[in-house]
Amino acid sequence: MNTNALPFALGAIVLGAVGIWFHDFAMQWQPVPDDFPSRTLFAIVSGLLLILGGGETLSGKFSRAGALLLACIYGLWIVILHVPIVLSKPADLGTWNGVSEIVLMTAGALALYAGSRGTRGWLTDAACLATGLCSLVFGATHFKYSQFTAAMVPAWVPGGRLFWAYATGVVHLVAGLALLSGVRAQLGAAVLAAMMALFALLVHVPRVLESPGDQLEWIMLGVALSLSGAAWLVRKYAA
Repeated sequence: MNTNALPFALGAIVLGAVGIWFHDFAMQWQPVPDDFPSRTLFAIVSGLLLILGGGETLSGKFSRAGALLLACIYGLWIVILHVPIVLSKPADLGTWNGVSEIVLMTAGALALYAGSRGTRGWLTDAACLATGLCSLVFGATHFKYSQFTAAMVPAWVPGGRLFWAYATGVVHLVAGLALLSGVRAQLGAAVLAAMMALFALLVHVPRVLESPGDQLEWIMLGVALSLSGAAWLVRKYAA
């Protein structure tokens, strides 16, 4: 078993299982038009491929094949589904945040695929730089949409919700700069992975337990696991 890929693989498996269970795509992360032909069938097929990719990524023997499959899946989401939205709203930071999440997931898959054999090249460098850029977008989003971000912070967390919205935004920015500059890049990726893992544990797991029939909550958990796992793979294989 490739334990380094555990959160990333679980994220893909969760997203795939949710797609099959709800007979639907992953909402704004996979914005397939409602009138797409055979939409339900393709949603189920997409879910099966995500589970296959996650399972292979988690295995020791087929990790690279699973990583390549997930990189292709997430890459298609970017090119086919998200690029047209970005081009239609190029000044909307929220739109850039959405595509950045999928770019980071793709970067994690590429880092595992290209770096797991112990060699580094342009793919691992690209994964590291893409992760840094995505982290900067996440940080900017935390500041622009601070009230929305603060509302996601559990009320029991000390220090105040708005403080944590800004604080996590700063961490995103610092981690992004570390990855882009190459100064403490591994530390930056590790901090990014740890912070996103805490998002999954403290924010999304309780929300799923509170509303286990809510498709959106399961998708957000799957995305949070994927993002945390992707950052860790970049730290392990690319940074």
